[in-house]
Amino acid sequence: MLPTAVLEVCVLLGASREKAREARQLAQQKDVRTVPLEPEILSVFVPPFISKEDLQALPLNSNALNKAKRRSFRKKKEKFKTEDAKALNGAPKTPEDEDITIPKDVDLNGLPQLCFPGGFYITCESREDHFHFLVFTDVFGNRTYGVVVQYYQTIQEGRLYNGQARWDNLPHSTADSYFVPFAVCVISRYPYFNALKDCLSCLLLRLKPYKDLEIEQHLKEFAARLSLIPSPPPGQLHLLFNLKPLQVVFPSQEDPDSPLVDLDLHLPFLCFKPEQILQIITCILTERKIVFFCSDWALLTLVSECFMLYIHPIQWQHTFVPILSRQMLDFVMAPTSFLMGCHIDHFEEVCKEADDLILINIDTGDIAQSKSSEEATEIPDVPAEAGRVFITRSESLQLHYDLELSHLGTSTDFTEIQGRRRTWQRKLNSEIQQIALQFIVNIFREVKDHLNYEHRVFNSEEFLKTRAINDQLFYRKVLETYMFHAFLKARLNQRMDAFAYLEQSTQNEEDRFNFLVGNPRRLTMEKMISQRFNPQYMLSRRMGMSLPNLHDIKPNDGPTRNASLRSINTTQAKRSISKPISTFRIPEIHFPLMGQCVQTYYVDFTNHLSRAIAILSPENSALLARYFYLRGLISLMQKKFLSALSDFQNLYKTDIRIFPTELVRKLIENLPPLDRSQADQKPELKRLISHLMDKQREVIKTDDHVKKFELPKTHMQVEDFVKRIQESGIVKDTDTIHRLFDALTVGQQKQIDPETFKDFYTYWKETEAEAQDVNLPPRVIEHLDKNECVYKLSSSVKTNKGVGKIALTPKRLFLLTEGACPGYQDIAAFRDIEEVKNSSVTFLLLKIPTLKIKMKYKKDVFEANLKSECDLWHLMVKEMCAGKKMADDHKDPQYLQQALTNVLLMDAVVGSLQSSKVIYAASKLSYFDRMKNEVPMMVPKTTTETLKHKINPSAGKTFPQAVEVLLYTPGQLESTEKLGDAHPKLWCALNGGKVVVFDASSWSLQHSFKVGSAKLKLLQF
Repeated sequence: MLPTAVLEVCVLLGASREKAREARQLAQQKDVRTVPLEPEILSVFVPPFISKEDLQALPLNSNALNKAKRRSFRKKKEKFKTEDAKALNGAPKTPEDEDITIPKDVDLNGLPQLCFPGGFYITCESREDHFHFLVFTDVFGNRTYGVVVQYYQTIQEGRLYNGQARWDNLPHSTADSYFVPFAVCVISRYPYFNALKDCLSCLLLRLKPYKDLEIEQHLKEFAARLSLIPSPPPGQLHLLFNLKPLQVVFPSQEDPDSPLVDLDLHLPFLCFKPEQILQIITCILTERKIVFFCSDWALLTLVSECFMLYIHPIQWQHTFVPILSRQMLDFVMAPTSFLMGCHIDHFEEVCKEADDLILINIDTGDIAQSKSSEEATEIPDVPAEAGRVFITRSESLQLHYDLELSHLGTSTDFTEIQGRRRTWQRKLNSEIQQIALQFIVNIFREVKDHLNYEHRVFNSEEFLKTRAINDQLFYRKVLETYMFHAFLKARLNQRMDAFAYLEQSTQNEEDRFNFLVGNPRRLTMEKMISQRFNPQYMLSRRMGMSLPNLHDIKPNDGPTRNASLRSINTTQAKRSISKPISTFRIPEIHFPLMGQCVQTYYVDFTNHLSRAIAILSPENSALLARYFYLRGLISLMQKKFLSALSDFQNLYKTDIRIFPTELVRKLIENLPPLDRSQADQKPELKRLISHLMDKQREVIKTDDHVKKFELPKTHMQVEDFVKRIQESGIVKDTDTIHRLFDALTVGQQKQIDPETFKDFYTYWKETEAEAQDVNLPPRVIEHLDKNECVYKLSSSVKTNKGVGKIALTPKRLFLLTEGACPGYQDIAAFRDIEEVKNSSVTFLLLKIPTLKIKMKYKKDVFEANLKSECDLWHLMVKEMCAGKKMADDHKDPQYLQQALTNVLLMDAVVGSLQSSKVIYAASKLSYFDRMKNEVPMMVPKTTTETLKHKINPSAGKTFPQAVEVLLYTPGQLESTEKLGDAHPKLWCALNGGKVVVFDASSWSLQHSFKVGSAKLKLLQF
């Protein structure tokens, strides 16, 4: 059986001959128009569909590869009677053939109710064909999907024999006719809602016109065709199958981490306003009990699935039953979160029987709540700015296909009409996915700023304090959910999914650099300007300085840190140009179904793929990889194991993301001795086999725990202190934390008590919050660079340039003058400072400590009466000057960033310790100033003349790491408008499987990710 076949099971459901005949007689006797019956399964079709003799005659046997995926299913007597059911190949059942193999994820016992959710009736009026869709979820959360079509046949014309329907051309009276419903259900591991609906539409055309032919034979041929169609691998290759009269397209996932989309994602936008869509998404993200209602069974599943796709890559973790039959209504009494769907006829009944439900009417677009047993169950508003962007972009969507056709002529080619509609729908789906993904990114973008990856800690309280007041309720509810916990695991595992890619692509360079190297968070001048024009920022107030597990600290009033209200640049969030879609036409499948026909189909399939590979340009490696994947699968089905391995080896070299590791490993384990010997003689195949089998023996334990940050409750030695500081997100570098430990333990035992840690942590966070609230006037901002931040402000002091506050940025010192019109007075750039010293001035009988700063190219000296702050500012300015000189000498700006971190730690030590030796303690953190005086690092002249820029791949890591492999990938040094142009990159593989990527034009740090836990030996371009 094809490992990735579209079809799992095909089932025919309806009524047996005896029951249908009895129901008709009862209806005629009582003169009623409808008679209810219990539907039952008439036939089950499970691949493979060729006999054992044919299998033995052909080189075709994949049972060893699929044995783990099958189980025995015994038809229960009360469910499936022998005389009414068919075997898996369509032949009549026999007592000794009672066991059939059914996929383990499929349970047929409840299928009749779901295929006829509104009930099963023999009726005197025929009804039109009707489609609806099913989703099955097993106990492990794995989903399979069903597409169901209901159709009617007259009992008078159709005589049912052992589940077979035969038609006789007999004259009949319409008044005496009764109609019996049938259903065909196709079950697949893949959500091919539109494709399988097209397939069933073609099937109905074949079933209805035929006379004196068994329905089962057509269903068997239909199921056999689908069982021979593979699901395409992730990427831009779709498979096209001619089922006559329709050309059926089986789309692929956009990438391995993206969901497969084969439905119309704009359906909810036709049923609800954008504001209501946000409400429903909020209910899903907060894990409420949700019930959709609709008069159309098909819309229940399609709309529910759309919302599941809207929140991707976040995944619904609870019960998901988009269609409940009338016998299943008690499911809504479940105590846990769920998402279910009911017919609108049951609205009042469900509303009265269950509490705390979110009731969503798809027909009217209304959202309501059933009676609540809790006081506060309101639906919180989504974060304001993210919601505004979602609504604005949603309103620009072109949702009506007829408007797209207004300028086009009427096509006479049905295939062209079908293809035109698909192209329009694919484009619209892509736009909606981007809008929804951007919304998810906007509301969770800053979660990463409060994660510690080494110790897997999320500082939820600090994250909440950065949210605006009006957004607090939303985030508090979301942060408590299983879905968010799973989302945190993915972030801590640094999974590069759609969220991570979009978040990185819409992140400016400065934010990316600060995140990767762990720089302290401060507002740049650019952000300060954009925040000033956000009216919600001016109205919002801070919730306070509450800390985790510290109930004795009372919240203070003051302005909040409104990160959730910051303006979102929608131009950055716009979708990139869609990649072109390629289609591959699957060859015809000929009947009668025999082994030779299947063999011919596989040969044709392989030949088609080989021709496509031969004419494909080598530059199109993505499409080439998909062809290798498909040809490897077909070669495997032909039992051409070496050919299959060769194709999979080429795939491994071309695109490892879609490499079917488990399938190839099973293939290797089941290789015949002769094939294994031949494979070992080929170096590339031998290397692939060795790699996969060695990797299997590696037991990699994935750490999936997520811990909330809590302040310590016991005394800490240095090792525990290092861990706690890293968990808090204050600083990562181990050596710096050791110096901080020495500073906080001056004059006492070498251990830190919980109170000292709490005081230090509190002061650090308060200083960080105050720095976020710095609001400089425009006349000051215009003197500073757009990416410059103010990290420290003194108290108001008297200087020889006037009265004001001294401000420290990474580049300079300046005076923020006070008065009716605050202004800017330049003091000095750190590279221009020649000398910094403490002094004093006499005022009356007092000596006031004074800081004096002498510049290299100016005669005048800056003086500031800093009083009690003088010693601290003396240490800070000297450290910044030493760090700046080190950065200039080594062409490495990260020295300056480290000096800045040292300065902020000094400030926090002085602010949190109550000791007469506090300045001495802070001096323990003067690393660069002490290095300059004690062991000056001389840079050789040759190095100074040659070195242009120094990079540190270990920036942001807890300790320096060795570079194992370097890879340079070429590109354009200058930015260009041409599609496909990119800057050159330098890839650095560190120990532990980590890789960091630098932009080789600006030497800025671009990405950091992990590809495993072992030492990397090769980076290949």
